[in-house]
Amino acid sequence: MQKEKHLELNRQWWKEGIVYQIYPRSFQDTSGNGIGDLRGIIKRLDYIKSLGVDIIWLNPVYESPNDDNGYDISDYRSIMKEFGTMADFDELLAGMKERGLRLVMDLVVNHSSDEHRWFQESRKSRANPYRDYYHWWPAEKGIPPKRWSFFDVESNAWKYDQQTDAYYLHCFSVKQPDLKWENPKLREEIYDLMRFWFDKGVDGFRMDVISFISKDTDFPKLPEKYNGEFIPFYANGPKLHDYLLEMNQKVLSQYDVMTVGEAPGVHIDEALQFVNEDRNELNMFFHFDLMSLDRETGETFMMQKEPWKLTEFKKIHSDWDGVFANKGWGSMYLNNHDFPRSVSRWGNDSKTHWYNSATMLQTFLLTMRGTPYFYYGEEIGMTNIKFETLSDYRDINTINRAETIRQQGGNLEAFIENEKDASRDNARTPMQWDSSENAGFSVENPWISVNGNCREGINVAAQEADTHSVLNYFRKMVQLRKSHLTLIYGEYQLLLPENEQVYAYTRSLEKECYLILLSFSEDRATVHFDEMSGTQAKLLISNDDANTRVDNGTFEVRPYQAMVYKLF
Repeated sequence: MQKEKHLELNRQWWKEGIVYQIYPRSFQDTSGNGIGDLRGIIKRLDYIKSLGVDIIWLNPVYESPNDDNGYDISDYRSIMKEFGTMADFDELLAGMKERGLRLVMDLVVNHSSDEHRWFQESRKSRANPYRDYYHWWPAEKGIPPKRWSFFDVESNAWKYDQQTDAYYLHCFSVKQPDLKWENPKLREEIYDLMRFWFDKGVDGFRMDVISFISKDTDFPKLPEKYNGEFIPFYANGPKLHDYLLEMNQKVLSQYDVMTVGEAPGVHIDEALQFVNEDRNELNMFFHFDLMSLDRETGETFMMQKEPWKLTEFKKIHSDWDGVFANKGWGSMYLNNHDFPRSVSRWGNDSKTHWYNSATMLQTFLLTMRGTPYFYYGEEIGMTNIKFETLSDYRDINTINRAETIRQQGGNLEAFIENEKDASRDNARTPMQWDSSENAGFSVENPWISVNGNCREGINVAAQEADTHSVLNYFRKMVQLRKSHLTLIYGEYQLLLPENEQVYAYTRSLEKECYLILLSFSEDRATVHFDEMSGTQAKLLISNDDANTRVDNGTFEVRPYQAMVYKLF
């Protein structure tokens, strides 16, 4: 009977796995140059294993001039010298396999570096065999139609190249020219490099801005239906799903691997086009509805809006869960290398509420349906660093946008104030291993400053020694999820949708049912469920010592408290 239930659930390792994302530049330095490296990850494999996670997502470690911290790749089959060698990579992969850990790498194939051999050849002449690996617009046709760039000082995605009197397309940095997927030879090159890593034993890819790879090569004027928004336009290329299907048929279906696409601009109504099992494209993808909840989109992307509401937060997650209730599979994340720390953004990082906030958010990710993704340091509650001056920043996004504002005579002080909460560098500060000067990350000054609160208990060494730490709560919560299939596959039902203090929901499968109560408030709250009057409830875990059920379906919830009950 148990086996039949598992078959009905369509169990998959990538559904049941918990992902731990490592930004290698900031994880652990062993060479003494202030930059994290592959041997640093090898050194910490036992720690990662102790967390209970199953899958490591490794941000790019390929050869790169580092215009965008490795997302501008100059050689897809070599390791960046700052990070180590291919021998180091092979040792890392072997060490992971020995510990039962799987490795997912970044696949960055919407664009390459302008220092990649393909582009170096492409720009030599219009007749070069590699010319059609990139998008070129001949100058004799006039100024190309407006396309927006994330990292360009002028927000212009076209760069004039004098050598062949033409413009090339770069939706990101000027040093990140977009690859031309419309060319079948280019696609075969990409499929071949994917096979290279899979044959090494890599277990999957996180596909960087994969929703952008298809272009309308006539480059028409932006259609009116997009209301000036380039991101959803970029995500709606005419042959996107043809390319994903072809990738699956030629490569992905030949290996036991997982795929997760980064999909900015993809609307909820389009979700199953990517992950419906019958379509054979991707396993799951990251949507951006939550990441834009309190941020502007379009050309002012990452600028803060009005404070977000819990009812909006609930609706986003409930709506997306509904999409995958019967088909496909979702992903759950609260931050990553592109977005600020979760406890500072979605919780409360004050000393009073930091512990409960960090553990409450862990509880949320580990009790929702969908594969949970945790960013390094989330397990110890790392917070935003909130740099005071522009000189502290290292991210091309912050630096170039500041230059744009300066050139336009804008309010630079307001922008820097915004970046204290919104900058990507908040998520890129070194991992806090201990309370030493550089937090145990490096013996030298790190490439980016360490958060000073590493000396205030937000470090691994201090939390290892404390049974009630954020770190040890995370381990307990991971094991709770792993020991209850209902928390992975069970039906999700939102309760109290209009409550602005408490996020309440149930997870149920066959005769099992769990109630999850999460406070997103500085104030105490009392919630009541008529349908639970007379129901027995056993508290399985809480980040607060108090069991705050009163009786007859009434629960008292403390500030940022998390509780998981089993209902009988």
